[in-house]
Amino acid sequence: MATELQTETHLASPALKPREGDLFNIDAALTEEERAIRDSVRAFVDEKVLPIIGDCYVQGLFPKELIAEMGELGFLGANLPEEYGCAGLSSVAYGLINQELERGDSGIRSFASVQGSLVMYPVFAFGSEEQKKHYLPKMAKGEVIGCFGLTEPDYGSNPAGMITRAREQADGSWIINGGKMWITNGSTAHVAIVWAKTLDGDETGASIRGFIVPTATKGFSSKDQKGKLSLRASDTSELVFDNVHVPADAILPKSGGLKSPLMCLTQARYGISWGAVGAAIACYEEALSYGKNRVMFGRPIAGFQIQQQRLADMLTEIVKAQLVSLHLGRMKDAGTFTPQQVSLAKRNNVNIATNIAREARRMLGAVGILAEYHSMRHMANLESVYTYEGTHDVHSLILGQAETGLSAFNG
Repeated sequence: MATELQTETHLASPALKPREGDLFNIDAALTEEERAIRDSVRAFVDEKVLPIIGDCYVQGLFPKELIAEMGELGFLGANLPEEYGCAGLSSVAYGLINQELERGDSGIRSFASVQGSLVMYPVFAFGSEEQKKHYLPKMAKGEVIGCFGLTEPDYGSNPAGMITRAREQADGSWIINGGKMWITNGSTAHVAIVWAKTLDGDETGASIRGFIVPTATKGFSSKDQKGKLSLRASDTSELVFDNVHVPADAILPKSGGLKSPLMCLTQARYGISWGAVGAAIACYEEALSYGKNRVMFGRPIAGFQIQQQRLADMLTEIVKAQLVSLHLGRMKDAGTFTPQQVSLAKRNNVNIATNIAREARRMLGAVGILAEYHSMRHMANLESVYTYEGTHDVHSLILGQAETGLSAFNG
């Protein structure tokens, strides 16, 4: 299915002249298609997201009116095959979409990440052909919105401890009981990908399986998370399953064990590594523009040494993060990437973006606390991104285990 994101693919051009702001000429490492996709998403963010996102953040509202256009433009599940109504793009192109969406706001990118990597991907990877044909085209258009139910109130970094249960009935149907917490899109979703332990009469032989659960099912309820100081322009919810009865064909037949949801998280973390770069770019560009125009002691503050050091540090970390994600994307397309490499990229890029957002806010001075500027909003959002999809510390332990061969998770 053709989308506005699809263009003729060309090899990267090392001779491409660097554009303004691209000190390392990273554009030359992208194909013409990838640059065109990035620029089209950038235009969408500039025209549709940035004019409204400050008010959405203050009001605590996700701009649902953008969903249909995001689907029409091919942003949702963009790296999944065309045969299911998706754009069929490269992993790098998909990453650039996430970069530009988060340049607008983490909440906008989170919506697309969840829809594509945590809902559409498990249907594609673990679903039946009937499930894929039924759901994926509608999800790609934004007609069916999904959420991903893995995290529980007492089992965030340790999903293996989940207490949500699915018990098979004599007729092959299932009854689900339990609850999930911190679920993006939870109150907006039409369906939930729910991960639960399945039982054969007792705890013996329990296995984790995925289910497609329509949110209109009796016994399913969601409640908005109140009091957020981060990701305010995002729908975050608690899900409750009270004897939720789903048919036999609700199960994702190829799912099994904790590996299945962790594979989904790997897909999402990859996109987050790019998204964090977008937030960092937004903060850097705002600080640079402000520094050139804010006059103090008779000259622009960007001319002072301390501010130039701030800007130099920001730019250096952004370039390094871009190169990490770009190389990771090429390995992902080649089928040679590993979850540990994704952990490194997510951990590094979110960390540098968090630091850049803080430094940009400080460079803006008093006006930096206003919603009409972007850096403080990004700074607050990135504190959530630092925590979700594997906390910074958990990714440290993943890397530590990869390097030492010793696990620090069990004491």
